[in-house]
Amino acid sequence: MSMIHPTDPDFRVCQIDFNTLLEIQLEAEGRGWATRWTSVEALRGQVKEEAIFLQSLMREEREGVTRAYRCLLIFSIVDGEDAGGIATIDIDPRRFASLERLDRDPDVRKVLVRMFSLALGGISMVSKK
Repeated sequence: MSMIHPTDPDFRVCQIDFNTLLEIQLEAEGRGWATRWTSVEALRGQVKEEAIFLQSLMREEREGVTRAYRCLLIFSIVDGEDAGGIATIDIDPRRFASLERLDRDPDVRKVLVRMFSLALGGISMVSKK
């Protein structure tokens, strides 16, 4: 797999709904991809039915053809009032291409990349001194 950079044509940040995530999960299960939840029930047990944010992270290519996109997901977790989670999932290239982008403006793209980077590294509530 190769990393996707913010300057790459297949870099994108999208907002998807819960039903779209369920469809992506079922596609990943059907293809036997390992980067997904173990089941729809497991996904429902962790992801709150709210908006989910997705960022392309890596692409898997075979013989010059993209087979899948590995994406980061930021979502609200079921057991936390305001807590969020971050996970990865593999997405079919046709599905990926159909997702509506939020990052068309270069300045917005920079901000979204930074937010995903912070989330991936871990965010904690900090008491001011």
